[in-house]
Amino acid sequence: MSKKVAIIGAGPAGLTAAYLLGKASQQVTVFEKDPQYVGGISRTETYKGYSFDIGGHRFFSKSKEVEDFWTEILGDEMLERPRSSRIYYNKQFFSYPLVAMDALKKLGVIESALCVLSYLYAKIFPVKNPTNFEDWVVNQFGRRLFNIFFKTYTEKVWGIPCNEISADWAAQRIKGLSLSSAIWNALFPKKNSGGDKDKVIKTLIDSFRYPKRGPGMMWERCVEKSKALGVDIKMNCGVNSIHFNGQSWSVETSDGNKLEGFDYVLSSAPMRELIANTYPQLPEVARNAAQQLSYRDFITVVLICNDADAFSDNWIYIHDPNVKVGRIQNFKSWSPYMVPDPNMACYGLEYFCFEGDGMWTSTNEELIALGKKEIEKIGLTTQASIVDGYVVRQPKAYPVYDHSYKENVDVIKNTLKEYPGLYLVGRNGMHKYNNQDHSMMTAMLAAKNIIAGQEIYDIWNVNEDAEYHEGGNRGEEGGDDHAYDKAGIIGRMVPQKV
Repeated sequence: MSKKVAIIGAGPAGLTAAYLLGKASQQVTVFEKDPQYVGGISRTETYKGYSFDIGGHRFFSKSKEVEDFWTEILGDEMLERPRSSRIYYNKQFFSYPLVAMDALKKLGVIESALCVLSYLYAKIFPVKNPTNFEDWVVNQFGRRLFNIFFKTYTEKVWGIPCNEISADWAAQRIKGLSLSSAIWNALFPKKNSGGDKDKVIKTLIDSFRYPKRGPGMMWERCVEKSKALGVDIKMNCGVNSIHFNGQSWSVETSDGNKLEGFDYVLSSAPMRELIANTYPQLPEVARNAAQQLSYRDFITVVLICNDADAFSDNWIYIHDPNVKVGRIQNFKSWSPYMVPDPNMACYGLEYFCFEGDGMWTSTNEELIALGKKEIEKIGLTTQASIVDGYVVRQPKAYPVYDHSYKENVDVIKNTLKEYPGLYLVGRNGMHKYNNQDHSMMTAMLAAKNIIAGQEIYDIWNVNEDAEYHEGGNRGEEGGDDHAYDKAGIIGRMVPQKV
């Protein structure tokens, strides 16, 4: 029997569910508050013919189901791209992943030896039961490497000290990687092509798939295919509240309408917002838990330059406290189709902030001027070569893993058991800073439950490699995509969706 399903948000999770439910002849309505773009943080924006990502998204997953979905949607319009990235530290550029001789030469023999001694000390005298990011990373790599390749970048990203970030974040984002594994990979690199993806440390992959015109192309095409299946996608239509009457759900939208009779609601909206606007109201303890969840916001300053070959990296991590920029993208290196003129280049400077702070409220002109100044200071190009600029602001880009986040999420998860038919999916929906493939897998399993008419899968048991594990025994482990790369964890150098 066909079910009526409301989906909040046309990002990777929402559109994955919409397409699969549409294929199964369910009645689906998607509500997206953006008037133009789909894909959420995985969208591709354009300016004067130049295309750019909101963070950069590699299409690589250990899940065959996710990989097959991407192929089904875009087919041969997915490019195979070489991965090229570096770290900027102490006025030098380090290869990332680690190239042993490059690192030894640039750190110097003495500093390298001190790093090894610091690592050995951490192994002999580890912090017992580390609860924060700093202690966890020091245990894995030693304090000296933590200070060089983790502390500055991570605190740029999150805006709080490393000892206030939960150890869960580090354990999730640096899964399978240690100083010894990074060095071993540098000395004896493995080829990824044709190998078993389950055995690949995702942080160390050397190639990935990528849509010709950016990740938004995937979700724009998914919208087209979903509509052909009868899915109703409402743009410029946010959701103000959802209501459960004991049997079905209704949705009140930002344009003043109320749609009723939904059997299910799938939400990828930020958990803090959804819980505050779900009726009947959740118990006070759950509403308070939701209000304590916090988010980190994100600005991309796009610079269009007439230096076609200033640098060839996909992205560069900026481990320098003397500039505010955290990461720099080269969109033409992601795909040559992103830049309309081969004699031009388009770079994205990423700044992390909190919505409403001084960075967020700066004018576009101020942000572009800052970007020009800092890219020249780093030595990647000159201000004179920059011919135009553009600014994109992304609120609630990353759910914050502070010390109380897990307890708060657990309270909400347990309370929602009294609200049948409501699924939280995706990064902000579940308050899990995971990658695109993880968000998609949570939606895939929710769709399977809806089609079956019963709870076959607990979507909270999807681990960060987009794999489902009964009981969640591996669900605490961790994974990657643009996410971990964004965290800067494992310092990209010794060294993770984003």
